Amino acid sequence: MAPTSSDEQPRDEAYWRQQRHEMVRAQIERRGVTNGRVLDAMRSVPRHAFLPDRLRGQAYTDQALPIGEGQTISQPYIVACMLAALQPTGKGRALDVGSGSGYQTALLSRLYEEVIGVERVVTLAEGAARRLEELGCANVRIVVADGTLGYEEGAPYDAIVVGAGAPEVPQPLVTQLAPGGRLVIPVGDRYLQRITTVTKGAHGATTEEGIGCVFVPLLGEHGW
Repeated sequence: MAPTSSDEQPRDEAYWRQQRHEMVRAQIERRGVTNGRVLDAMRSVPRHAFLPDRLRGQAYTDQALPIGEGQTISQPYIVACMLAALQPTGKGRALDVGSGSGYQTALLSRLYEEVIGVERVVTLAEGAARRLEELGCANVRIVVADGTLGYEEGAPYDAIVVGAGAPEVPQPLVTQLAPGGRLVIPVGDRYLQRITTVTKGAHGATTEEGIGCVFVPLLGEHGW
């Protein structure tokens, strides 16, 4: 009998763990992301668990992938950059706007004490909630709502991250930031955005633009 090729080997947890570590090493650390909490979270959360079966073999490639309903799971490097911009401390409450598959929500669950994910598409929200429960993310709650309005019931937030591109920073999200809190959101037109970090200080909010990116559009009252 001919030997089994490496591509045909069973994909057990050891295989997926090796894939995650290689993703972090080659795609994220090598490109300058150094935040230890973020790197540890990305090594631990199984990105493949948030993808359709037919795409799991591509889970740890450096690309966005479709998850249905016209939405995507974001490129790992961009996710890492956005989470690092939050400067997570392991404490506080985070809001994930446009939680989609739930992957970024799961990462946030390793970085904050409490996480609320907001998703406007019911089927995606239900799928994300199910996966997060299966993975034991007990500090996470998914709600169906217009994410451009934030989620006032859980405010204020120490961190807000938005997984879709907006024409401008939604004011409700800034309002719901706690003092010293940080909002990270792609801002631009429908074809190119920049990762924008808003920090809420004692005398108002300051804004800093970062690298370019391309996200699906942020839909809602304060989006497209």
